[in-house]
Formats: sequence, C-alpha cells, structure tokens
Amino acid sequence: MTDVLTRELSPNSTRDRVRSCVSSARQYLLSLQHEEGWWKGELDTNVTMEAEDLLLRQFLGISDEQVTQETARWIRSCQREDGTWATFHGGPPDLSTTVEAYVALRLAGDAMDAAHLRKAREYILDSGGIESTRVFTRIWLALFGEWPWSRLPVLPPEMMLLPDWFPLNIYDWASWARQTVVPLTIVGSLRPTRDLGFSVRELRTGIQRRDLESPLSWAGVFHGLDSVLHRLEKLPLKPLRKVALARAEQWILDRQESDGGWGGIQPPWVYSILALHLRGYPLDHPVLRKALDGLDGFTIRHRTENGWIRKLEACQSPVWDTALAMTALLDSGTPPNDPALVRAADWILRQEIRVSGDWRVRRPALEPSGWAFEFANDHYPDTDDTAEVVLGLQRVRHPEPHRVNAAVERATAWLVGMQSSDGGWGAFDADNTRTLCEKLPFCDFGAVIDPPSADVTAHIVEMLAARGMADSESARRGVRWLLEHQEVDGSWFGRWGANHVYGTGAVVPALVACGISPQHEAVRAAVQWLVAHQNADGGWGEDLRSYVDRTWVGRGTSTPSQTAWALLALLAAGERGEVVRRGVEWLMAAQRPDGGWDEPQYTGTGFPGDFYISYHMYRIVFPLTALGRYLGRGGDVGTG
Repeated sequence: MTDVLTRELSPNSTRDRVRSCVSSARQYLLSLQHEEGWWKGELDTNVTMEAEDLLLRQFLGISDEQVTQETARWIRSCQREDGTWATFHGGPPDLSTTVEAYVALRLAGDAMDAAHLRKAREYILDSGGIESTRVFTRIWLALFGEWPWSRLPVLPPEMMLLPDWFPLNIYDWASWARQTVVPLTIVGSLRPTRDLGFSVRELRTGIQRRDLESPLSWAGVFHGLDSVLHRLEKLPLKPLRKVALARAEQWILDRQESDGGWGGIQPPWVYSILALHLRGYPLDHPVLRKALDGLDGFTIRHRTENGWIRKLEACQSPVWDTALAMTALLDSGTPPNDPALVRAADWILRQEIRVSGDWRVRRPALEPSGWAFEFANDHYPDTDDTAEVVLGLQRVRHPEPHRVNAAVERATAWLVGMQSSDGGWGAFDADNTRTLCEKLPFCDFGAVIDPPSADVTAHIVEMLAARGMADSESARRGVRWLLEHQEVDGSWFGRWGANHVYGTGAVVPALVACGISPQHEAVRAAVQWLVAHQNADGGWGEDLRSYVDRTWVGRGTSTPSQTAWALLALLAAGERGEVVRRGVEWLMAAQRPDGGWDEPQYTGTGFPGDFYISYHMYRIVFPLTALGRYLGRGGDVGTG
C-alpha cells in the first residue's frame, strides 16, 4: 500500500495527470473554435443591461411582449433572497441596479405589491430611495418624467466646441466615456419625457441629497459651476447651441461601426440611438435601423425550466478571446502550424485596423494599426488586445509568414507610439491623464479617464521582450514604470482584471521576460505576496470588493482564472515548490470531465468599483496556459 501511495505522489505521476488535464482542456478549447477561426465566450455583467434595454424600447415605442417577458424572466432569476440585485456574483446589494431592475419588472407587468418587488422596495427605501441613485439611473427616470431634469448635472453640448488642448474637451475623457458623454449632451439639452405607463413615486424617500463638497475643492467648484449652467439652460437664447448640437450629431454619425453600434459597448450604443432619434431621425432611418438591428447580435436566449430567458452582453470579446486562446494552445503544446492556429491567425490578420481613430488626437503622426476587443470597433483599437495578438501571432507558423511579419511590425510600431509620456500605457489613448473631468457632478459612476495601468503596461512590455526589444528605450521605460508602481505589499493593482492577483500575474512574467532577475527584490516581494495569499485549498481568489475595501485585497474564493494568474507569476519567478504544486493540484481537482472549469465568480473589470464582467473564456484559457507552462518548465513537484 505504501508503494502504491508513493507511486501516486511521485513527480512523474503528477506530470502524467497534468498532461492528461492539459490534453482534455486543449480538446475542449478546440471544440469551441468557430469555423472562421475565432473564439468568443459569453460576457456576463449585471441586469442594468436588460433593464435599460426595456426602457429604451419603451421610450422609442417599440416594446415587444415576448422580448419584455423573456427579459423580465432573466431579471427575476438574478434577484437574491433579500430582494436585491448586485453588480457581480456574490457581491453586495447595489441600489441603482436594484432600482433599474424594479422599474423594468414594473414595466413587464409585475404588481407593485408582489412579494419580490416589496422586498426590493424595502431595500431601496432603506438605502435612500431613487434620490440616492447614480446619475445614469436618474437620467433613465428623467426620460419618463420620474425625475426632474433640473436636478441632474448639466452636460452642455457646447463642450463639443472646445479645442482638444483646452481642459474638459471631449478628448480629455476616456474613449468609452467620451462616446457616452457626446450623445448625452444632446439628450440632456433636449430634456425629453415620455410615458412610462405607471409611476415609481413609491421609491422616493422625499429626502434630497446634499452636496457635501468643500467649495474650495475642485469638486466643489464644479458643483458651483453646475448651478450656473442650470441657470444658463433657462435662457431663451443660446447662440452656440445650434452649432454645438450639429457638431455632436455629426461626431456620432462619423463613429457608427459596421455592426450598427458605437464603440462595441452598450452605453454609447444606447445613448447614441436616443440622441439621433431626438434629433429627428425616424426609427426607419438607415442609421437607426442598422443600430437597432445590431443590438440583436448582442442578445443571448436560453431555454430554462421556467421558459425562455433573454439577456444582453454589454460587449463582446472575440479578438481578446482568440488571442488568449492562441497563447493557451501554444503554451500547452499545440504545434505552431496546427490548422486551428493557422485559421485563428488568418481571422486575426483580417481584423487589423488600418484606419485612424480618436487615438490620433494625441498621436497625430502615428501610422494606424492595432486590434480592437470586438468584431467591429475600428475607431477604438486598444493597446492591450494588440499586445496579446502580437504575442500569439508571432509564434504561429503561418504559410504566409510575410503577412504575419508585416502586421506584427506595424502593430509593434503603433504600440511603441502609444506609450504615454510617463512610460506606461493606457488602454485606448496616450496621456489620457487629466483628472478634472472626474470632479464633475456627472461623474459618479465608473472610470472616466484612461491613465496607464500595470496590467496593460506589463502585457506590452512582455510583447516587446518577445519581439527581441527588451533593451529598447520603450521597454526600459515600461519596466521602470512597473517597478515604480509596485504596491507597498509587493503586488500590482489590476485595472482590467480582479485585481491585485491579476496585476501581479501580468507584471512578474513581463519583468522576467525583460531581463529582471527572479531574485530581484520586486519579484521576490511579489512572490511573497502571492504565497501569503494562497487559500487553504491551494487556489487563489480575490473578491471584487478589493477595489473599494482594502481588507479584501488578495482575499476571495479560489477561482480557476485567478489561480492560473498566480501560477503564471510564480512559474515566471522560478518557483517550483509546494506552493506551485498545491495550485496545480487545485486546478486539476476543479476541472470538469469535459475539460473545462466552472467559474461563477466575476474576475473581469470594466470600471473598478462599479462595473464588472464575467468572461466565460477566462476559466479555460488561463488554466490551460498555466498548466502548459508548468509542464514546459519542468513541473518540479518537490516540497521545497
């Protein structure tokens, strides 16, 4: 019996089990590839997507009973026992999300005195009522006369006339924020109201929120400015208003994508539809017809035991998922000329963006290249996707290497040119760091600027090293930025993934790839942080509350993607002992019979503190990458 046990725990036995796990995961991933070469997993967010879709349809007069009931069925299924809705799996109740869900269910015909709505209403009133909701929720209520436009922050369309060097011009906003703000300048200036069919006055507390900002602070100054703007809105003559509205309208029209949307994400899409409709575009106008039809491509329907449900993706991630899948397959031993990888590379090559976008405002001399996150988003390629695409592309043995090499060269030059002046990289723009717009009363939800972040900078630095450019000035500046932005505890903040585990999992491999010794104090501090935050079960997890509450940093239920991120850092740092072995064992034990993993937790980040994403592909590609690298680097399972 002792001999059998010893044999089962031997390094060779463990490596055999890891190989079997990797083989199963690889086959599962390959089975998910689309015939055109791409991968795309579902993206889960929260029910405000569905609630606002129903409100949009009500406002436009295009409600459909089947759509309404299927959507309402989904919203009800996401309600928790306490009557609330959250912004991520297992998260705390969120007032604005609960209010929007409540209104949507009333719109679907749910009775106000129904038990589930009574419970929701109790929470809403106890939390301050609609008076305490975020600005976006109150905008939706204002569209139906359930909140006064006069009590919303003013976004004057005249801001469209500000030159791009002037503070608070639209290019001071992050790409996702500017695409939302521009149509809202139209909506907010026209202040429409349409019939909701009922009132939600039962959600009012009658207590008005007070501005507690110091008048000596920038936030206080802008609250005062907002009061002035409200008075100006009442003036009968606004000499620049007509020109400003026309410019905003044209700006929107110029940025509609081939799929009918704007920026490949829900908020700009929805608000652009509203803005153009309010500017007089009928619903059968080609622009709006294309926009409304395009939303169908973001709709997911599932049959459940209670009937069909309908939900919407806030965005879609085929380029990101495909790039990560390519790396996972390559790291897990798939031959670089495998037909699946060649098909993926062909599709990726067709997605390269060769036209200019908003990024050119800050980098006017830079030649276009890069990749966007989505199927259609030519105006907003991002540096993170581009780095991951290059990392995958250059390893594929393509039958037309000149095509690959040309695209990789263009993308590398574009990425180098997109480096911010401090040495880091933001996701969509260079030097998008002015913080004044964060102080505006409008900005009470989500990130509104796009400064450099550790995870994006790390991915680009790693890509430069893979391109043989570790000693380039751009890479050296990026490494210096990363070292300067290490947290005191040894971790790195994760802007686009949860959270310090994600940031640390990205930075350590990048530093080592660029020649930083695994014995460097920054790397050792990161390893110590990861070791200290390994869960008792061997995995890693970090709750999304870590973005707003430091006591959650590095703490949370073990998940496949976060465990993989930790392992990627530890393996890059040369760790091969008990900590790594336990992480690998956790991944193997958690694997499903079909080769995949379950991960109900959200590990992706849209806006830290406010909006989170569950990427269904993360639970596959990252564990496969980590286990593949474990095998490829010796997989020592000793106890050191």
